Amino acid sequence: QVQLVESGGGSVQAGGSLRLSCIASGSPSSRMCVGWFRQVPGKEREGVASIYTGGDSAYYADSVKGRFTISQDNAKNTVYLQMHSLEPEDTAMYYCAAEFFLHCGTWDVDWTYWGQGTQVTVSS
Repeated sequence: QVQLVESGGGSVQAGGSLRLSCIASGSPSSRMCVGWFRQVPGKEREGVASIYTGGDSAYYADSVKGRFTISQDNAKNTVYLQMHSLEPEDTAMYYCAAEFFLHCGTWDVDWTYWGQGTQVTVSS
C-alpha cells in the first residue's frame, strides 16, 4: 500500500552535512511511523531515527543524537533526515521504512515497508 523513495545521499568530507528525503506514495497514512535505518556490508542493520507522522514524537539512536534531525512535511508526504557533523562511521546505505502498528521507537523488529536505499559516504 505504501511505496517509499529515498534521495539525497552522496559523498562528503567529515564534518559536512547531507539532507536525506523519503517520499511516500500509494496509500500513506497521516498516522504512521517513518524511520531511517542504515546498514554497512557485513554488519547488522541499525536504526537511526524515526518519527510519528500524526504528531511530533521523534526518536534517535545515541550515536546520532545532537547531529541528526528527523522532520516531516506532511503536506508533501515527505520525511527528512538532516545530518550534520558527519563522521566516517556514518558511512552506510540509508533506508527509509514505514510501519502502521508499532510504536515508532521500536526498531528491533522488521518494519513492513522499505525504500530502495541511498548511499552516504563520509571521507576523512
